[in-house]
Parts: sequence; C-alpha cells; structure tokens
Amino acid sequence: MKEKKKKTDHLLALIREGRPMTSGEQLRLTVALSVPAIVTQLSAIVMQYIDAAMVGSLGANASASIGLVSTTWLFWGLCAAASTGFSVQVAHRIGAGDWDCARSILRRSVPSTFAFSALLAAIGVSVSGALPQWLGGDSAIRSDASLYFLIFSLFLPILQMNFLAAGMLRCSGNMRIPSIAGVLMCILDVVFNFFLIFPSRELSVGGLTLSIPGAGLGVQGAALGTGLAESVAAAITLWYLFTRSSGLKIKAWRKSPSLPTPPIVRNSIRISLPMGLEHIVICGAQIMTTVIVAPLGIPAIAANSFAITAESLCYMPGYGIADAATTLVGQSLGAGRHRLTRRFAYITVFMGMAVMGIMGVVMYIFAPQIIGTMTPVEEIRRLGVMALRIEAFAEPMFAAAIISYGVFVGAANTLVPSLMNFFSIWAVRISLAAWLAPTMGLKGVWVAMCAELCFRGIIFLIRLRGKRWMKI
Repeated sequence: MKEKKKKTDHLLALIREGRPMTSGEQLRLTVALSVPAIVTQLSAIVMQYIDAAMVGSLGANASASIGLVSTTWLFWGLCAAASTGFSVQVAHRIGAGDWDCARSILRRSVPSTFAFSALLAAIGVSVSGALPQWLGGDSAIRSDASLYFLIFSLFLPILQMNFLAAGMLRCSGNMRIPSIAGVLMCILDVVFNFFLIFPSRELSVGGLTLSIPGAGLGVQGAALGTGLAESVAAAITLWYLFTRSSGLKIKAWRKSPSLPTPPIVRNSIRISLPMGLEHIVICGAQIMTTVIVAPLGIPAIAANSFAITAESLCYMPGYGIADAATTLVGQSLGAGRHRLTRRFAYITVFMGMAVMGIMGVVMYIFAPQIIGTMTPVEEIRRLGVMALRIEAFAEPMFAAAIISYGVFVGAANTLVPSLMNFFSIWAVRISLAAWLAPTMGLKGVWVAMCAELCFRGIIFLIRLRGKRWMKI
C-alpha cells in the first residue's frame, strides 16, 4: 500500500514539476487515482442499495416512502457543490506548487461550508412535514417519508464536512483515505440498520436460538443508521486531513500567510454556483419525474426508486473516474500544462465509457437478480427489471457526460456544462417522459431517460473536443 502511494505521489510530482510523462505513466496515474475513487463511489451507492433492500423487506409502502422524498439528492448535491468550489482551487494551487495558498483556501473553506450546510439543514427541517404532500404522495406513506427527510436534514452539516475533507484529500492526490472511509461507512450502515430498522427478534443459527435486540424504527431507522455511518466517515477524513496530510495538515497552517477571505469565497461561488443550480435543476427533474410516476401507483413509485438505486451501481464507477479526472485536470492546468490536460481528459473519458459499457451489459443480464434482492413483490420486480434493461443501453454515453463534466470541473469551467445539463434534462427527458407516461406507463419514463442520456453524452463529447473549457 505504501509503495503504491509513493509511486502515485511520484507521478503527481511529475505534473507539478513540469517534467515529461510517457503515455504509460499517464495511464498508470489515471488508474491509480480512479480505482480508489471508484471504490468510494460504489461504497456510497451500496449503502443506499442496502437501505433500499432492508427497507424493502418491510413492504411496498416503506419502499415508496423513501422513493418519494427524492429531494434528498438536492441537498446532497448542494453540499457537494459547496465543497467542490474550494477543493478545485486547492487542486490548481497544488498543481502550481503553491502549498501556502492551498492551505489558506482550506482554512477559509471550513467555516464557509459548515454555515452553508447548517442553513440547508434548517430549511430541510422546516419543510419536512409538508414535503410528501407537496410531492403528491399517498397518505399511507407521508408520515414515514416526512420523518426520513427530517432525520436526513439534521445530519447535513456532518455530511458537508465529510464531503469537504474527502474532496480536499482527493484534490491533493490522496484517494486512499476517502476510499477507506467510504467502505467503512458502508459496513457500519449495515450494522446500524440491522439494529435500528427491525424490532427485537429470535434468530436460529445451527440449532441455537439467539435473541437479537432491535429498535424497530423501520424507515426512520434506515435514515438514522445512514446518518451515524456518515458521522464516523466524516470523523476519519477530517482527522486525517488535519493531522496526517503532509501538505494540508493544521501544523503546516502556521507557516502559511493568511490570504484575504473575499477573493477565495468569490472564486468558490463562481465555481459552485453553476454546480448548485445544476443540482437544483436535476433534483427538480427528479421531483417532476416523481410527480409523473406518482399517478401510476405505489408499485410504480417503488419500482422507479429501486431501479434508480440499482442503476447507480452501474454509473458510480463513472463518478469515481470523474473524481480522478477533476484532480488530474486541476493539477495539470494549475501547472500550466495544456497538452497534458487534454491527454488526461481523453484518457479518463474513454476509460469511463469502456467501464460503464461493460457495467451496462452486466446490468442487463442480471437485472432480475439485482431487483430481486431489493423487494419480494412480483409486480415491483417486473417493473424494475424492465426499467434497468432499458437504461443499460445508455450507459456508455452517460459515462461520456459524467466524466466530461468532471474534466470541466477540474478546469473550473462549470457554467456552460451546467446549462447543457439543464437543457438536456428539461427539454429532452422531462418533455418526453410527460408525453410517453400516460400511454406507456413507467416504461415510457425510462425510455425518455435513456434517450436523454445518449443525447447528453453526445453534446458533452462535442464540447470536450474544443479548447475553450481549458481557460481558467
């Protein structure tokens, strides 16, 4: 493990020092950063998959109550955008070899992002009671949906600190610690859910009867278990960032000049604001999709939620490679190496398209088994399998959009890509889904999604071929 870290640090140093890199070194560095980032992303979605599977065993209503409050993705995305606004600046300064400035940006990021997440938490708590009704949820699932969103909102400041610490470590080239913390978070989520979701029960193992304690909190137990697991992950990443990270730890802060706060915050807002607006747009589209799906009935709501969660197992490797692309592009541009920047952009995008293409084949073949582990209800399983098999065809182009976006984020070029996402999602996906759903049901919604993702991948590849995105 230490030997691999030394090799990765050596390759990253080649970028900062302006030394030549062979194609093999570029590929090895991309893989070295991508693999742990993929593990991090997969552990996050596996955690959601576990929540869905455990809650799914309680019945269709419990599953639909979680699927209804898709606005959790909005708050999640806004916290991620706030962190990225600072971490991308750190990547640029590290690429330029200016560690003093990088540390100063980190110092400013902690209070700024914490205050932002506290405001989001207050908003979430205030709307949690009325949200399920606003989304048109059935009265049978509103109470559970409301409590799930309330608990999620209360943990937002902790989630924000985890995002910030992990983002700073990744942009410095350390993908290993966020990966370890992510895997541990996934394991702890299973443990916490096991005791919080289900009531006390008797378990027979090898002729022995064991009494298993349980809180019996159901849907609320799933939200609480996830929040506690996130708390442990945040503690680990923050501890490592502030005490062990060689260039960013607190002890090194004393040696760094304190830069004025306003320029740092303004740059963060310039990077984060388009990303935040994009997340609002995407979440708005998810909410609109929920509104389109809701009249189709509880089985359709539950199947749509399960299919989204299951599909995430396929596209999360793309987000992992996108994290690596952000780091590589950010440091290369910070070092003023434009040709190397473009090389890393192409390597990451085409690697991601290949990986997600393979994942799409796997998802198509094993769709019945994937959905079957999440629900015992036959109608929900049938609809979920249908949705996954439609979406499998879009995965390579979805990868192109995801990783190209990560490239543009590394270049601090977020406004145009966010507008592209806005147009693609609302002009193509939502309009198609609204047109097809009344006659085709849930199948129409997923056909619209597949068509939109292919369109989005094409326009992102066209932009990637240009040069304007490389202007910091």
